Amino acid sequence: MPKATLPSGLKIHYQCAGQGPDLVMIHGLTGNLAVWHLKIVPMLSDHYRITTYDLRGHGYSDMPPDGYSATDMAGDLKGLMDHLEIERADFVGHSYGADIALYYAFRNPDRVRQIGAVEAALPALIHLRTREDWIGWDYWAQVLERSGVEVPPEHRCDLEYMVRKSMDIPKKWGPLKGLPRNPERFLRVLNTTPLVSDYEKVGDLTLENIPKIQALVHLIYAEESAFLGSHDYLLEHLPNARSVMLPSTEWGHFGPLEQPEAVVAHLIESLAPTHAEENGHVVVPRPAQATV
Repeated sequence: MPKATLPSGLKIHYQCAGQGPDLVMIHGLTGNLAVWHLKIVPMLSDHYRITTYDLRGHGYSDMPPDGYSATDMAGDLKGLMDHLEIERADFVGHSYGADIALYYAFRNPDRVRQIGAVEAALPALIHLRTREDWIGWDYWAQVLERSGVEVPPEHRCDLEYMVRKSMDIPKKWGPLKGLPRNPERFLRVLNTTPLVSDYEKVGDLTLENIPKIQALVHLIYAEESAFLGSHDYLLEHLPNARSVMLPSTEWGHFGPLEQPEAVVAHLIESLAPTHAEENGHVVVPRPAQATV
């Protein structure tokens, strides 16, 4: 089980696979590097040398008592890149992982070629999803309730409550689909660290600094994503952004797990020098049609 010891002393668990240009993949909150290895890494390993890793507090990485903001996580990513002697890479991040990739690009512009930002949200855009009328609360509650988890009305806009309740539903993807989760480690990070409050810390990627990201960013969202407000803002304010719309699914937010073939089809195409576009949007085949 390879681990990189960062200058801070933090140990980060990582895996490397494949050959070719460097591609670093960053999972989101509640996940670990396994989300990429279920389908995506095997489909991309002939095209890229892929590095996946567990965020601090997740998977087999250390769980320090603090340091869970996107700024902190971007610092961890730099430490891992230095340890592995990866000078420049493409990045793919999902949800908070996409946020971390954008923070890293802002802080280290010379070390980023392109970013595939799957359902990025960004702390600076928290105002788009903390209102009671944000459609994401309804989407989230509906999925939980279809899985047998009731959500009282007074908790439908409570981020920490909703995250904790999501640990009660069976696994949705992979070979263990339908089996109960083992939430012990993630509940420990919720109970012993400021993860939820740190998630909302804006740090150095403020609204004013978002336009300073120079890397080409592929904004990958589901057609009916609850995070389309973030998509629209980033498409307007990032100087080199392209929009990718994936088909709608039950969850919508979990493209790498729900429709990995469509995500991979786009990545193989978009991280190459040329890009197929139509009306300003990269066109991605639906899963049944995707080829890799």
